[in-house]
Amino acid sequence: MTFEDIIGQSFLKTHLKQSVKSGRIPHAQLYVGRRGVGALPMAIAYADYLMKHQLGGVGEMSPLTHPNIHFVYPVTTSDKVKSKPISSNYLVEWRSFIETNPYGSINDWYDLVGVGNKQGNIGVEEANDVVSKMSLKAFNGGYKVMIVWMAEKMNSMCANKLLKLIEEPADKTVIILVTEDEEQLINTIRSRCQVVQLNPLSEESLKNSLIKSHQTEEGLAQNIAHQSEGSYSRALDLLNQESDDLQFETWFIAWVRTAFQAKSNKQSINNLMAWSDEISKTGREIQKQFLDYSLRFFRQALLYNYNAKELVFIKLSDKSFKFENFAPFIDASNIAEISKEIELANYHIERNANPKIVLTDLSIKLTRLLHLKKA
Repeated sequence: MTFEDIIGQSFLKTHLKQSVKSGRIPHAQLYVGRRGVGALPMAIAYADYLMKHQLGGVGEMSPLTHPNIHFVYPVTTSDKVKSKPISSNYLVEWRSFIETNPYGSINDWYDLVGVGNKQGNIGVEEANDVVSKMSLKAFNGGYKVMIVWMAEKMNSMCANKLLKLIEEPADKTVIILVTEDEEQLINTIRSRCQVVQLNPLSEESLKNSLIKSHQTEEGLAQNIAHQSEGSYSRALDLLNQESDDLQFETWFIAWVRTAFQAKSNKQSINNLMAWSDEISKTGREIQKQFLDYSLRFFRQALLYNYNAKELVFIKLSDKSFKFENFAPFIDASNIAEISKEIELANYHIERNANPKIVLTDLSIKLTRLLHLKKA
């Protein structure tokens, strides 16, 4: 994984190369970018460039097997690891994941390692392993790099141990935290890191990558790039028709239809409870992704309602659901509160609240919010 393998982000790649060449190498860095924009590939490419720069720009060793580059990522127990899992238990799977799907999501990772509906995290056992690895002497001297993917999954004990490592760094040690949501990191860690912000990918770069890497017809590539919201992983989902969005669409349409009916049909509350029960049987990561999808759907409806149709990219498979009839119900009177309630539900599910209770509460609130009259 080199800078040449990364889609778009030309200015940032140039900046990172120049910082290495000039010797301005922060010991603690925070790469921030939502799913599919390339934060993890960028961190790996930076580590690879740093290692090669020390050798005069040459070096054949892959960053995935380099003895001076270490990785941390969320893990949990599985058939393979029964207790106290750490990243090194899944090193073979990790290398396969990066080689085949470097822009993949946390759910893609969980699917690969077969952890079912469990949520992974980065625990204190991992922190102890990090401290041990970073205390070792670097192979052939030079820098050591630790890349922590999905750093927001660190629990408090791990975060506090890592904070000590960041506050008292060894010479020529670089810690790179990669996150989709920096707000979930403790402030003391965030304040000690140099932030590298990755923006959504341009439609042009997405289109060109689909054409070059997947031989996609130009018109289809342009259409997919427009729907992808700057995310390459979402673009690949759309290209391969493997996106969870088809399932999410079915759930969402059933949800809002039942919520609409609740005003005149009290039986609908029982139907909403049954709907919540169905969704709660899935994994928490799926539930959170569905809530993110719902939030995007509501915001797209708002744009359509306010005639910003050039910004509306959503395309529905269910032709019986008329988006243009739904959009007028989403406006300034309710979008802020709908967004707040969905984000709050996501927060509670992340923190292991009972998903059936959370989703039922959200559904009942939605029955009211959909019928708010315009101010």
